[in-house]
Amino acid sequence: MKAAPDPRAVRDASLDELERLALPLPPPSFPLVWEPGDEVELRPTGELEARAAVLHVVVARCFGMPTEAAMSWLLNSKLVDFVTPPEWQFVAGAKGDHRSFVLHHDAVFALSWLLGLSGHLDATAPPEERMMSQMPDLPAGELFNAWRSRALVAPRDATDAVVLLDLYYCLDWAFQEAEKLGVELPGEVDSNAIGQRRWALEWAVTFTGPYHEDPPEWEEVDLSV
Repeated sequence: MKAAPDPRAVRDASLDELERLALPLPPPSFPLVWEPGDEVELRPTGELEARAAVLHVVVARCFGMPTEAAMSWLLNSKLVDFVTPPEWQFVAGAKGDHRSFVLHHDAVFALSWLLGLSGHLDATAPPEERMMSQMPDLPAGELFNAWRSRALVAPRDATDAVVLLDLYYCLDWAFQEAEKLGVELPGEVDSNAIGQRRWALEWAVTFTGPYHEDPPEWEEVDLSV
């Protein structure tokens, strides 16, 4: 746990980036993500790895990974406890919104950045092509622990993560507003991808302070604000 940076200075930098991208700016009342004096840290590395791996399997199911293979991989990797109920219903019975699960590819991208497996999290660019080769090799049957040994992750500093969280918090609003107004977006990424990346950052970065409750579970992350 370490002191979070000055939230207003970080917000000013986020707004500067929105201006550089020619995106709409949120109103002055747009809330800060944290308060002066709060402390910040990333969730334990094992939790970040488990969440990335589970989402990787969910996305693989969207692209044809058989039900039995997916369930077997999760069981043999001892990751069933890390699968949320909606994810399990989709993996086991293809229940739920297929399109929304496909979008988790960008959440995996954000988690891979947090784990040091991706070199950037550029809001104008799609996930790196090499990202898939850095996740568990599901067709080859590479289980979770074998992947962890191969990946040798190097998690980002919590300060870098929280700065990017604030930027994506602002980008989420700006992209949705731009699409609503018909403003041209700055790259190859839309608001759905931005929202997924924000989801992963919101879940992964945890705060301690007088205005923060316990960190939310994956399905409890509030993206409505």
